[in-house]
Amino acid sequence: MESLRALAAQLGIADLTGRGFLSVLITFVSAGVFTWFFIPRLRDFAIQVGWADQPNERRLNKEPLPNAGGLAIYAGFIVSIILAWALRPIAVDIVNIQVLAILLGASMLVLVGFIDDQYGLSPVTRLLVQTLAAILLLVNDLRIDLNSIPFIPALPDVINQPLSTVVTILWVVALTNAVNLLDGVDGVVGGVAFVASFVLLATAAQFPDRAAAVVLLAGLSGAALGYLRHNFNPSRIIMGDAGSTLFGYTLAAVSLLGTLKFSAGASLIVPLIVLALPLLDTTQVVIGRLARGIRNPLRHPDKTHIHHRVLARTSSARRTAVILWLVALACGTVGMSLQGLRFQAIVGTIVTAMLCLIFVAYRRVRARNLELAQHGQGDDE
Repeated sequence: MESLRALAAQLGIADLTGRGFLSVLITFVSAGVFTWFFIPRLRDFAIQVGWADQPNERRLNKEPLPNAGGLAIYAGFIVSIILAWALRPIAVDIVNIQVLAILLGASMLVLVGFIDDQYGLSPVTRLLVQTLAAILLLVNDLRIDLNSIPFIPALPDVINQPLSTVVTILWVVALTNAVNLLDGVDGVVGGVAFVASFVLLATAAQFPDRAAAVVLLAGLSGAALGYLRHNFNPSRIIMGDAGSTLFGYTLAAVSLLGTLKFSAGASLIVPLIVLALPLLDTTQVVIGRLARGIRNPLRHPDKTHIHHRVLARTSSARRTAVILWLVALACGTVGMSLQGLRFQAIVGTIVTAMLCLIFVAYRRVRARNLELAQHGQGDDE
């Protein structure tokens, strides 16, 4: 037992049997289990009522595919947070308010994303709601303070305040849309969101004053893993905008909660690196569309995203997802190294994340093979 405690200490876990670690573990597991078992029931209902994406030239599905997975992710996330709060209430009032602000903003985006999935909304409407959700964080003192960044000259308050407000809104809206735009191949966003959440969780857990961020990230990563069991190719359900915007917004908001601060100016360095894949993907897509003379790049979808390019080379949705998971894990490794985490903690986090991904991918492939065997067919990939 002592050797196990010593190993846990090297990984950054102060007490294996402590209330803090157990509450985080229960949050993660409950989110994953709830989402895992709720999705089949939600999928059946979605098929009955017609909540599905129809095939077209940009989508990979050849038949209507239920698109209500985001509701299951959201439900698993919220259920786990409520359970965590019951097990270990956060005592600081200001943190309670900020957590509630994040949850309220996430709820707004899930609702709007779901409406967009089923009925379609204009980009202006979606951006307006995303901006309002970002402002909700600002009024609860969740913001990027430019004067806290050491390599930027100190600005007078009359300039710093409005400029920090604009940068905060851009950060939240940009990351929300970046994760959304990455959702184009089975398993990609679910896996990348899981890796990002899990890496940020491991990083935040190194600091005793980051309990709120740890709980939110535990619930988010668990829900992502439970969803991925049903979304790895060939997917049985997709998350839609409701799920992708939930991931993007929550990750952006939690970074403002102070998840990764080891100095005043480095608070966004780690999330920037951990979330480099969706951010770089969106950047290159927007620049490419503008270079081709497209005046509104968000209203002209194409197949220039990173996942489309990788898919074109691999001709396999599964291999595409795994490659992008590995890229996300590499970004996470760099981010944790810059954060100053112990080598053992970095290795433990990456290995655990990989094992979780392998487990859910194996379960999905195994279930698919059993389905095909019953019909006398072979694996379709």
